Amino acid sequence: MEIGQIVLERAKEAKEASRHIAKASSEHKNRIIIRMANYIRERTDELIKANKIDVESAQKKGISKALVDRLTLTEKRIIEMIKGLEEVAALPDPVGEITKMWLRPNGMQVGKMRVPIGVIGVIYEARPNVTVDVTGLCLKAGNSVVLRGGSEAINSNIALVNILKEALKDEGMHEGVVTYIDVPKREAVIEMIKLEGIIDLIIPRGGEGLIRTVTENSRIPVLKHYKGVCHVFVDRDADLTMAEEICFNAKVQRPATCNAMETMLVDENIADKFLPKMLKRFEDAGVELRGCQKTKKLYPSIKDVKEEDFYNEYLDLILNVRVVKDIDQAIEHITKYGSAHSDSIVTNDYNKAMRFLREVDSSAVFVNASTRLNDGYQFGLGAEIGISTDKIHARGPMGLEELTCTKFIVFGNGQLRQ
Repeated sequence: MEIGQIVLERAKEAKEASRHIAKASSEHKNRIIIRMANYIRERTDELIKANKIDVESAQKKGISKALVDRLTLTEKRIIEMIKGLEEVAALPDPVGEITKMWLRPNGMQVGKMRVPIGVIGVIYEARPNVTVDVTGLCLKAGNSVVLRGGSEAINSNIALVNILKEALKDEGMHEGVVTYIDVPKREAVIEMIKLEGIIDLIIPRGGEGLIRTVTENSRIPVLKHYKGVCHVFVDRDADLTMAEEICFNAKVQRPATCNAMETMLVDENIADKFLPKMLKRFEDAGVELRGCQKTKKLYPSIKDVKEEDFYNEYLDLILNVRVVKDIDQAIEHITKYGSAHSDSIVTNDYNKAMRFLREVDSSAVFVNASTRLNDGYQFGLGAEIGISTDKIHARGPMGLEELTCTKFIVFGNGQLRQ
């Protein structure tokens, strides 16, 4: 069978299933999600075995350590997937919620109700946990999902999808609610994004190249998850002990994620107190440092930072460091080089904190907290489907509400248009 035909048939299956999941009760959806979590827990060894095949293959191909890290399923990460599903099951169901009502002069009542989007297509790379996170959220919001994971994680994803489908079957739900396109060729992606009228929304998750390819070629609306060039600005009025912990966490805790810090900005008034100790701690943790000339005067051993470095999403233990004059220059830097993803200020000055919140135009802006916290689970949304850097429909971590749309509802008692 040709690739286009395979993709079309899988998408049609998801379309058929979307009508079943859209009318499912909250209780039914929750039972399915909990069964999925339980089955994953019971079959952890099976998942780790399948994942090991993918990891070993990736290492033989010389894939970067950052990508291998994103690919790897450990017991801890599997437990996190399970907890994510359980938290989604515990969240209020947005479907059917009437968000507002108003009365017109003719006595007609007009309102808005949340409804499922329909069929969500998700194209992603490397991270098999996305398979589970996406499924739980889409299902709870009444959508079916067409998944197309990267070839590097194909064994992990097939094992996960088989478990998810088994849970659907055992709870009497159409198995097409979770549909996986197991064709590794990139042509499958191009065929998938042509299916206007069958798939209602495309969400690409991966490198900038993938997202641009999907955006430029899709006939279906796309919610973009662009790169995370994230910053932490250490203000002159910061608690420097707090600043050190925040900056270290933002870079080192898990550098291969989109919300990890790529550039640390430091107010020149406290640079001599803060930088030597901070940079030594980074070096001891294996971070490659690239600094401006003012930074190099305080810590001569680090590499020169080039202007193009400030645009980079490293997804690795590499950090740019720049000493700035004040908050004005910090905001200017973020505006020029940032990707509107996650940015933080460390300060005890209330007015500067509020100004940073107002003027930094990112999907999440933090005061005295790590950028690594820009995450659906951390925000209490349950597992997230991604972090949107768009401004239309959804922005920031996408939870249940962002996987619904609204329709107008009208209550009348015989009103006619005159």
